[in-house]
Amino acid sequence: MRYSDGPGTQCEVFVGAPVERVWELVTDIGLPARLSPELRRVAWLGGADAPAVGARFEGHNSRADMPDWRTVSEVTELTGSDDGTADGPGPDGPDGRCVFAWGVMDVDGRYGEPVSDLGGALARWRFELTPENGGTRLLQSVVIGPGRSGASLVIDAKPELEERIVDFRLNELRTGMTTTLEGIKSLAEQER
Repeated sequence: MRYSDGPGTQCEVFVGAPVERVWELVTDIGLPARLSPELRRVAWLGGADAPAVGARFEGHNSRADMPDWRTVSEVTELTGSDDGTADGPGPDGPDGRCVFAWGVMDVDGRYGEPVSDLGGALARWRFELTPENGGTRLLQSVVIGPGRSGASLVIDAKPELEERIVDFRLNELRTGMTTTLEGIKSLAEQER
């Protein structure tokens, strides 16, 4: 798969806790910074203090093989809450599913021209929560591109290896998602 194809991946886990508890955890933007191998810290921007469609937050990331970088994310979807905020899930369609999604932008131009709108997002992330057997089916997914990212820089240097580079990055993202989902599961289940 090529970067321009918008490749993505997903992971899921069953959490033995109600959707309300899992929703509280996935809509806490600070939680992934405690669990992720790349994301180190986050902060709301522009006076926002909780997820709402259009709200933005910055993320600070670190990897051993590259300089630290900053991104800005914008909440793109928040369904399943009664009032459009993250205060708590409510019914959203027949299956009771809740969604929290955001796009990530390179506003500092780390990988090319600065991007401040979602059309040039370097990735789109999504959590989906569905009630299941008294617990929650939690799915996390990501689609990379179309905006430039660290993978773009590696592809620029070795275009003949693009498919391998994309596969490698998707594997890294799956590893990070698995760690995040297992962390959420552990937190949600121990607090029951």
